Amino acid sequence: MPKRVVFTADALKESFGQAMYERISGLNLPIEVAKNNRITGLRGADERETYRIAKNTLAIVNAPPGAFRLQPIPPSADWQMNLAEGCPAHCQYCYLAGSLSGPPVVRAYANLPGMLVHTATYEGTYPPNRTWQKTANDSDTGLRPTTFEVSCYTDVLGIEHLTGSMAECIRYFGTREMAELRFVTKYDQVDNLLNLPHNGHTRARVSLNADTVARRLEGGTASVEARLQGIRKLAMPKELGGGGYPVGLVIAPIMAIPNWREHYTALLNRMSAVLDFPQLNMNVEFISHRFTPGSKDVLLQWYPNTSLDLDESTRAEKRNKFGGTKYVYRPEEMKEMKVFFYTEWTKRFPNAPILYWT
Repeated sequence: MPKRVVFTADALKESFGQAMYERISGLNLPIEVAKNNRITGLRGADERETYRIAKNTLAIVNAPPGAFRLQPIPPSADWQMNLAEGCPAHCQYCYLAGSLSGPPVVRAYANLPGMLVHTATYEGTYPPNRTWQKTANDSDTGLRPTTFEVSCYTDVLGIEHLTGSMAECIRYFGTREMAELRFVTKYDQVDNLLNLPHNGHTRARVSLNADTVARRLEGGTASVEARLQGIRKLAMPKELGGGGYPVGLVIAPIMAIPNWREHYTALLNRMSAVLDFPQLNMNVEFISHRFTPGSKDVLLQWYPNTSLDLDESTRAEKRNKFGGTKYVYRPEEMKEMKVFFYTEWTKRFPNAPILYWT
């Protein structure tokens, strides 16, 4: 629950903005209206205080025009369509650190319905290299539903009780034959999603990690066990009281912690025990831990006492096409972890495809 909620005047002109206002008012949260459409009062004496202020603030705004120009986001999906920016969780390895400008306030978009309608113009289009997501059901032409990721810059379930944005997305994509919605979360509040008319066009995913990593580094999130129970509810067939959703597991960020094989074996065993029913439509994504010099600087200001391993000397440098640097595990370590996860996953879930390792 945020301590401060701010609506811009333009956001309140949107019917969905009005719906969010009523929803938040019903929770008895203090609401301000910013008459000049600017969110102020977010800066503290230092970055740590700014972080605390921003993380306790929810801003309801209109997405800027640039948000309608969707960016490719493989391997997660074809296109990135954000329903909000900023996350309520406190993950000490946060991938948003350094990638969003300004204080990490949660900004939810009141003009979301218009953004959703706009995604129709992207249906049938794909980023240049799309072989990673081809399936056995592809036609000879390679056409398949275009995929849209809505959780690149926020945890969608972490704010759903405040915004209703996820339900709005699921309902919309339930009407689209050639589009698939994808979201991922570290929360478990899924009950309000179970009876939505998704028509199999939303893949619900949960981010999981070894228990020791989750407890130590994923502050303000649901426990690993709660997340597993949440994805079980979403995956269970409707006739058994579930949501009947296609689902996915995102194992991330995979870390070479001491005794990592034992810790991740325990996680995989628990997944296998919880997701033990037939008719399971599931896949998995494996993402190893990485960081950039910029994100390291921001994270150490936000979490000065973190136990997160950010030692560049133990990593390999990887450069992107724009000349940026990130630090990843060394090739031999990466290969060892990849072989372990692929082998152990296939043993437990032979019918659940691995989408990628990165």
